[in-house]
Amino acid sequence: METSIIYSLTENFESYAHQTPDGVEFWMARDLQHLLSYAKWDNFQSVISKAKTACELSGEEILDHFADVGKTIQMPKGAEKEIPDIMLTRYACYLAAQNGDPRKEEIAFAQRYFAVQTRKAELIEKKILEHERVQAREKLKATEKELSQVIFEQTGGNQNFSLIRSKGDAALFGKTTQQMKDKWGITNKPLADFMPTILLKAKDFATEITIFNAKGNNMKTESQISKEHITNNKSVRDTLISRGIKPENLSPEEDVSKIDRRLKSDEKKSLKNPKKLK
Repeated sequence: METSIIYSLTENFESYAHQTPDGVEFWMARDLQHLLSYAKWDNFQSVISKAKTACELSGEEILDHFADVGKTIQMPKGAEKEIPDIMLTRYACYLAAQNGDPRKEEIAFAQRYFAVQTRKAELIEKKILEHERVQAREKLKATEKELSQVIFEQTGGNQNFSLIRSKGDAALFGKTTQQMKDKWGITNKPLADFMPTILLKAKDFATEITIFNAKGNNMKTESQISKEHITNNKSVRDTLISRGIKPENLSPEEDVSKIDRRLKSDEKKSLKNPKKLK
């Protein structure tokens, strides 16, 4: 997610925040509906319903975080109408975001925004970028697992997977997997756990193409699939280099498994004692 978008969304969410007289932060559900890009109130109510269930399952009292209120809106010709609304604590907003459509950019943002107990957009950005890297690593694991399955089904053996993957690494980096591990000082851990997000996504993209063509062209040998995988990684490498990015010259990043554990721990701590409306 681009920095400009993060700051823009941060400003939007902050502008709709309210406080009770005793300082508890809250948002109105009708406002959150639009912030999360739900066009219809009825659709958003189903999200709220799931959030209430999650709240109850977490051991919290629903009424401490979801307070039904009325809201007066202006109608044509000066008339007024009262419609139902809900006061939501930060925790309630977090649960609503967690139960929303993760494909929506606003919801992906909100899931981290409401879990962070600070208003600093810089920290929110850092958490989101770390979360994106964890997701990119998980996506690559899933894609490589699928490639392994395709290789097994079409060549009759999984032993070819490691060989094909290592050939892909050599095509992407211009160096072998072990040479890259030596350069980055990695021992007893996968190379991908230390890749920057852009390389995780690049490697995933090349692997997805290999899967697509291996299936579509019914490749039956290690040689065929290896050649395909090398070609795809080389093409991705050429694209990166054309944009001034040389994969082997990028610096390694923190072990993604450590980041994943830290994010989960921070999230639990920030949500352990949520502020209540009462």
